[in-house]
Amino acid sequence: MPDPSRPIRTAAVIPAAGRGVRLGPGAPKALRTLGGTPMLVHAVRAMAASRAVSLVVVVAPPDGAPEVRALLDEHSFGRAELLVVPGGETRQESVRRGLDALPDGIDVVLVHDAARPLVPVDTVDAVIATVRSGAPAVVPALPLADTVKQVEPRPRGEAEPVTGTPERALLRAVQTPQGFDRETLLMAHDTVVEGEGATDDAGLVERLGAPVVVVPGHEEAFKVTRPLDLVLAEAVLARRRATDGYV
Repeated sequence: MPDPSRPIRTAAVIPAAGRGVRLGPGAPKALRTLGGTPMLVHAVRAMAASRAVSLVVVVAPPDGAPEVRALLDEHSFGRAELLVVPGGETRQESVRRGLDALPDGIDVVLVHDAARPLVPVDTVDAVIATVRSGAPAVVPALPLADTVKQVEPRPRGEAEPVTGTPERALLRAVQTPQGFDRETLLMAHDTVVEGEGATDDAGLVERLGAPVVVVPGHEEAFKVTRPLDLVLAEAVLARRRATDGYV
């Protein structure tokens, strides 16, 4: 249990070891440029922009930690300390390596997708504040704009039968950073085997039976996965630079 006599410290873990094949051939997704700057740099800046975040741990490709460290050293991230560690073969393994790199004294942990480079600091702060208020796991999310159909999967290209239509009002599209009480997240990674129905860190906590709560997400915290997402991200960045002095 955290010592109430000392400040609560927050760290962010950014897994960036994947290749992002849906963006096509080339550099790993996190190293694709957005406005001339790698997406990973934007993602680190988004975490470091919160005054509550004292440490950002970037989990690099298993054989690419020195190169990622050199890349990040070319940029400024304000007051936040920066660590780079090699990742594993899976996302869960990479996040766990980031957690293992955290020093003592960290109470709140954010896990953020490197492919969400433009999440606003207000969203980051809202997640942190909700964990600090006692929630063991917090996710930012948006209501769905589209009707969702449940289907019976078929091989690519084949028509898929619809098996149900979930009530849209009960569904949310989840974003990152997801925030956690450190001990809860460690227990989830120690207990839940990857592939047991969890596709994100909040899902691991759900598998423990611990409560997960949702706070409002932001439309600019979208994930850059396909080429069209990159076009949209460039447009958002251009607007920020024109109106907010964003670098």
